[in-house]
Amino acid sequence: MRIAIIGAGYVGLVTGACLSEFGFEVRCVDSDASRVARLQCGKMPIFEPGLQSLVARNIAAGRLGFGTDLAPAMRGAAAVFIAVGTPSRRGDGHADISYVLEAAKQVAELMEPRTVIVTKSTVPVGTGRQVAELIRRTRPDVEFSMVSNPEFLREGSAIDDFMRPDRVIIGTEDDHGREVMAAVYRPLYLRETPIVFTNIETAELSKYAANAFLATKITFINEMADLAEKVGANVHDVARAIGLDKRIGPKFLHPGPGFGGSCFPKDTLALVKTGIDAGAPTRIVEAVVSVNEKRKREMAERIVRACGGSVDGRRIAILGVTFKPNTDDMRDAPSLVILPALLEKGAGVQAYDPQGMEAAAAMLPGVDWAGNAYEAVTGADAVVILTEWNEFRALQLGRLREAMRAPVMIDLRNIYDPASVRAAGFIYSSVGRP
Repeated sequence: MRIAIIGAGYVGLVTGACLSEFGFEVRCVDSDASRVARLQCGKMPIFEPGLQSLVARNIAAGRLGFGTDLAPAMRGAAAVFIAVGTPSRRGDGHADISYVLEAAKQVAELMEPRTVIVTKSTVPVGTGRQVAELIRRTRPDVEFSMVSNPEFLREGSAIDDFMRPDRVIIGTEDDHGREVMAAVYRPLYLRETPIVFTNIETAELSKYAANAFLATKITFINEMADLAEKVGANVHDVARAIGLDKRIGPKFLHPGPGFGGSCFPKDTLALVKTGIDAGAPTRIVEAVVSVNEKRKREMAERIVRACGGSVDGRRIAILGVTFKPNTDDMRDAPSLVILPALLEKGAGVQAYDPQGMEAAAAMLPGVDWAGNAYEAVTGADAVVILTEWNEFRALQLGRLREAMRAPVMIDLRNIYDPASVRAAGFIYSSVGRP
């Protein structure tokens, strides 16, 4: 089977690489010529563990290719996946589907009879119908199948998530579309992966509902962390106590500075807007959006309090700026709120991140960048752990203490044992622990 993918960003690239690993002939098309040129040379535009070797292996095998011209990619393709960006629209928060509609128009002009058109991008409910109508108007003479196939990939674990997913959601009411998609995911079916067939609207809403629910769990435990601090409880013990309840589960119950990334912030906001437009407001999700934005600002104030009430003229070391470890993604990262707030209060900020500094440098003017964690803390009045990269989990506390001007650690990810850090001579502050 030949498959075309429009968009060689995070979702399109991972999807294309993994489908080619299944043995399909996959061609990824992107309008960014420089991105395509890098991919053709085996250079990744994003950091994702295992992706570079996966892409290189399948390029060498002739199963995976990249280009800027859609026509040759679609020639003989049984399915074409639309995996372009749907960023939040400025001003109102709705998901911008203009790139999806433009891709659909190009597909319509080039498609062969019985092509299966798949929206892989995260899109608001109703987009699949809108895409199908656009294609029908453009090519009323050609029969095609419309499918919604949302992705559920975690940055940093995307390849494993694709190869060993909890489930695959396929939204279509078309027999041919169902047959082709069943063939695409047959390797997963053999691994007994649940394949759930729904209508298009259900598939689209399932994606938003899943992300909103996970974002809600994060926000809930963050609020419980604040309450735990006030009443003398330990939020980690609370999380374990409720997580052992099989109806709740332990995942996404780790307190921190708020969620970020390419999905949760824009998807929760888009779901809020969809609910308002449909006359069914999502009040819980509205609260999640509001509380999460407020939390990022509160984390800057927490750092200030830990430094005695002022950071003016002080040097603050920041360890980690990406929204989570194992990615270079800076989209909606808490650091984009916290670091500028510290700079505005007169602090000097020196930061280090294993993968995110190149992208972050343009987004965080005024920040100095270090080559490693120990360089970042040299001469610092406080160190803030903002992203839980593995290399920050076992720092030599004695060496850290000696390099710093003042022994203050603000651990916003709770990766250290308070007693051990205090025993090393630090004034230690964490989240939701007495």
